[in-house]
Amino acid sequence: MTTESRQHACGVARSISGKRWVWRGGNMDLSHGGGLAGDALVDQLLLARGVGPDDLLRHRSPTLRTFLPDPSCFRDMDVAAERIAQAVLCREAVTIYGDYDVDGATSAALLVRLFAMLGHSAGFYIPDRLLEGYGPSGEALVRLANNGSSLVVTVDCGAMAHEALAQAHDAGLDVVVVDHHKCAHALPRAVALVNPNRLDEGDEAAGHGHLAAVGVAFLLAVAVVRTLRAHGFFSDREEPDLRALLDLVALGTVADVAALHGLNRAFVAQGLKIMAQRRNTGIAALIDASRLSRAPVCSDLGFALGPRINAGGRVGEATLGVRLLTTESPDEARALAEQLSRLNEERRAIEQTVQEEAEAQLTGQQDRAVHVLAGAGWHPGVIGIVAGRIKEKTGRPALVIALDPASATGKGSGRSISGVDLGAAIIAAREAGLLVAGGGHALAAGLTVSADKLGQFADFMEERLASRVADAQMGQTVALDLTVAPRGLNPYLAEQLEGAGPYGVGWPSPRIAVGSVSLIRADVVGQSHVRLIARGDDGHSFKAIGFRMAESELGQTLLHGSAQRRLWLAGRVKVDDWGSHPAAELHLDDAAFAGVN
Repeated sequence: MTTESRQHACGVARSISGKRWVWRGGNMDLSHGGGLAGDALVDQLLLARGVGPDDLLRHRSPTLRTFLPDPSCFRDMDVAAERIAQAVLCREAVTIYGDYDVDGATSAALLVRLFAMLGHSAGFYIPDRLLEGYGPSGEALVRLANNGSSLVVTVDCGAMAHEALAQAHDAGLDVVVVDHHKCAHALPRAVALVNPNRLDEGDEAAGHGHLAAVGVAFLLAVAVVRTLRAHGFFSDREEPDLRALLDLVALGTVADVAALHGLNRAFVAQGLKIMAQRRNTGIAALIDASRLSRAPVCSDLGFALGPRINAGGRVGEATLGVRLLTTESPDEARALAEQLSRLNEERRAIEQTVQEEAEAQLTGQQDRAVHVLAGAGWHPGVIGIVAGRIKEKTGRPALVIALDPASATGKGSGRSISGVDLGAAIIAAREAGLLVAGGGHALAAGLTVSADKLGQFADFMEERLASRVADAQMGQTVALDLTVAPRGLNPYLAEQLEGAGPYGVGWPSPRIAVGSVSLIRADVVGQSHVRLIARGDDGHSFKAIGFRMAESELGQTLLHGSAQRRLWLAGRVKVDDWGSHPAAELHLDDAAFAGVN
């Protein structure tokens, strides 16, 4: 074996999908027996994710006590808390204005529940995705003012709503903005704008730029309670236990694909504990509607609960999610959860149609670094999901735009790859006059574009991002945490690996390589999933599955080109608890021929 091959995990310099295999941290080769156990394995996983040796204890069991910052470190936080406290003390009419996705719904529900804990009632307003679009509209804000609201708190939106907030100000309406999306240098007119991604934010607050809006809303809740305490509000009443709101924080954080490091890990770890107690009537009904027979784990929030909440805003009624998450009636919660489940099934069918039509356009964009795909009649509620699917398939940023011939505009949603800041590019396109509106995160963004500027916009994105996409693709690797022999792939290993969780974006779940193995079965199941049965030299067999992999080069090779050849399989360990004896299986990310560099 050459020196170069020893530098690659399992000696893989180029896998079947064309990627290098590298160690995330140190070389943890357990394929020959022995290895690490308990805290030692967890510590190695934490170290590989950037935790310092002196900080291991805090990260083994992330808690709010050790990770929660002083909310006052954020600009405008104290101003926002004081204004909301005054609304409570003076019994003002307050409306929470939220976005129509899971982060918006959980953020709005959190503040509605906070007001209820304080003995005050707050209304909520969720705009219709199709009729009103993203973010606060001036018309809606003025209408809320005319209906009696003196304070509106926007959550998961508002950071770029200059015109709408100016109209609110002229109507005499106070607005507090709670957001986490990228900001421009000029901020809209508001009583307070709390956002860790403000360009003028201090270092401590800016270090929390990965928070979802619901996490920022929770910090605001802490600040409001502290402010009311200073006003003597709790001299004759009990302070609310804000920990009861952490299930909402966990759900919104994971569903919004926020990076799970630092404070977010504490939010999710503690929020899952609250969720297991089924304190929130709506979330309990949602768990039941999702047919989960156990307490939810982190992945359930993103793949089972979150999509159902999202379905209301995508293809149904935008208020369904907040209504579910704020109701105290078990009967109402059950009915709403079942309705959202039906809408989620409808969403899947619509999504499939849009995805097929969008993918048909890819053949004409093979030389493009950024795919801009547009179609008339595409449902705006599913374009973000489709963009994510296409990004995964091509390994390039994808923007999917639903064109409306009546208005000659298109609503778009984009997803990017690691190392390519899509949100900043969208803001630049808006500032260049190519978009009606737009903004977002590094990995996800939204936009509104005039149909006659669609070509110019696509060219702008290509020119701005092509070199960055090329650099990102050149560096594509598969990071491994450890290797095991097939017999080492078992439920006990899965349990050990969970000790360094919860996992998500920015805190990846452990990826292991199993090998070398031969395939004794390879076929397609479900919607283009590749199912494998692999056997090692130790005589142990296990199941692996590659989701939506059948049409990819990797999937085709495993199905038709790997007979009689030894393989390394890389992926995530999951427990298949069907049947009387739980078994571990591998959710496949990549594969490589053994002994080939």
